[in-house]
Amino acid sequence: MLTLALDTATPRTGAALLDGDRVLATSSALDPRRHAELLAPAVAAVLAEAGADRRDLRRVAVGVGPGPFTGLRVGVVTARTLGAALGVPVVGVCTLDALALGAARALEVPFAVATDARRREVYWAAYGPGAVRTAGPAVGPPASVPADLPVVGHGALLHALPGARAPEHPDPADVGLWVAEGRPVLDPVPLYLRRPDAAEPGARKRVLA
Repeated sequence: MLTLALDTATPRTGAALLDGDRVLATSSALDPRRHAELLAPAVAAVLAEAGADRRDLRRVAVGVGPGPFTGLRVGVVTARTLGAALGVPVVGVCTLDALALGAARALEVPFAVATDARRREVYWAAYGPGAVRTAGPAVGPPASVPADLPVVGHGALLHALPGARAPEHPDPADVGLWVAEGRPVLDPVPLYLRRPDAAEPGARKRVLA
């Protein structure tokens, strides 16, 4: 099954094309302010590298966060638009899970994943061997991450958490591999763990009696 995998929940914008659990092509770029500009070229690049056409796709997988609001929506909206246009299913993957899947290839002990949530906070989750999630996802200060575990991800490196290590950002291919391995998936909607900074204005207050 030809699967297009996308992720824009971190500063990295990435796309990957997989045939089952075989990675055919990947493309990614690191720029936290240009997700919308970078994603379409990444999709085109992986299709061209594999000699495939969008009409060959049978599934779209997308990282649903948690992550910054604007960047996260780019990937989710793109995935859902492609799915609707092509008539193929779209599934969501927790971005922390995808990052953990990549980290688990080098770690055979329990570990945690932490990405940057801004506001001096991190998005984090804990995992057992094989990238089986045991806690989270959650958002909070860096001190909320279990201190007795090695921690991978940009949030760990940014805040110099004990045991911090690479990988720093998820590989888009791991979004697709998570699905190919039959692991739990989510609806393709953003996984928000806190309210956005912006809010609709309330009703105007009367100033005259």
